[in-house]
Amino acid sequence: MTRILMIATSADRMIPGTEPTGVWLEELTTPYYAFRDSGAEVTLASIRGGAIPVDQRSVNADGENDASVERYLKNEALKAEIASTPAFTSIDPDGYDAVFLPGGHGTMFDYPVSEELARLVERFDREGKIVAAVCHGPAGLVSAKKPDGTPLVAGRRVAAFTDSEERAVGLDDAVPFLLETRMKELGAKHEAGPDFQPFALRDGNMVTGQNPASATRTAQLVMEALKEKAD
Repeated sequence: MTRILMIATSADRMIPGTEPTGVWLEELTTPYYAFRDSGAEVTLASIRGGAIPVDQRSVNADGENDASVERYLKNEALKAEIASTPAFTSIDPDGYDAVFLPGGHGTMFDYPVSEELARLVERFDREGKIVAAVCHGPAGLVSAKKPDGTPLVAGRRVAAFTDSEERAVGLDDAVPFLLETRMKELGAKHEAGPDFQPFALRDGNMVTGQNPASATRTAQLVMEALKEKAD
């Protein structure tokens, strides 16, 4: 059975301010259900363990959400999983075929400073396993390096939440850095579609998506990559 490790943010505040943040729920629920529905085993974890903070801006009234969020709102088992996750450092990564990093602004505050996450991403990449992230999730790639010490994303095609999207949501001054700009500084070949429209790409074993609307396509590309490896 295909096994996927999904690691979410534990950050619930935009430091140094007090603006609430967390995971953008659609970016967790869409790939989670896509993977599970395809027969994969999914392990949910987080940076620190415990409850994954959910950005309340990503949850609307019943009937006004993305289909995967609507499904989550009626799924007590998944709610319980999200309410009590293991820290990813407590999980043996052997036996997992892919790591997936959902986004949300919380990721900008704890993914880049987690040396353990950088080492895990490096390990998956080095072993040829799938490394995937969507929206702000690629913040978990910025501190990872190749064996020669250069940035992991250098020379690779990458999608991520764009600078123009960050400005459009009015949080460009709240985040520690602009993700698109940082990717380019690290030597990545950043690509993007129109703001807030689905756009995802695959470069070898790395799969990245631009924004919440890209979660479905990002998950599809992950499953395509996994199928290729299995064949």
